[in-house]
Amino acid sequence: METKKIQVTDAALRRGAEAGMDEFLQVVVDACLAATGGGVDAATMPLLNGWQHSLLGYHFFREEVDEGGFIQLIQNGYGPYIFLNPFAKAMRLMGAKDFSKLLYEAREIYDAHREDLERDCTEDEFMAMYERYEAFDDLEERFMDMEEEVTETLARYVDEHLEDFVEVIPGGE
Repeated sequence: METKKIQVTDAALRRGAEAGMDEFLQVVVDACLAATGGGVDAATMPLLNGWQHSLLGYHFFREEVDEGGFIQLIQNGYGPYIFLNPFAKAMRLMGAKDFSKLLYEAREIYDAHREDLERDCTEDEFMAMYERYEAFDDLEERFMDMEEEVTETLARYVDEHLEDFVEVIPGGE
């Protein structure tokens, strides 16, 4: 299996850009998700390049942390995808330096408690993790404060390096 050429029409990108940075990124994210069948696992990992994985990593990170914090992110199986890949480094390379530092701080907590954080648990045990791992609270708040800036930084990076993420094709009017 090899990395797929992920195509997006120029019209779809234009519509996304006109609607805002979130929508522009979502056009590229949706194209990557479509190429993998909607998610990422061992079978679909080779279909995307590192930049595409980084963008999906941010998509999943943002979705999970916005909804249920780091505990939910990890419990839903994204811990290894975020913390055991060069995601934080990619975020720094894309210009999101403070976010990258936040990820490294979260990784320290993750590494120290990975087995407990990833174990299957009941709803009550899951909820108890929020109390046990209050160290994530400050990081979640900091992310919420920087989320808009991070998203804007990544949208700008993707726009300036579009060929690393998708192949733009004519059409889609």
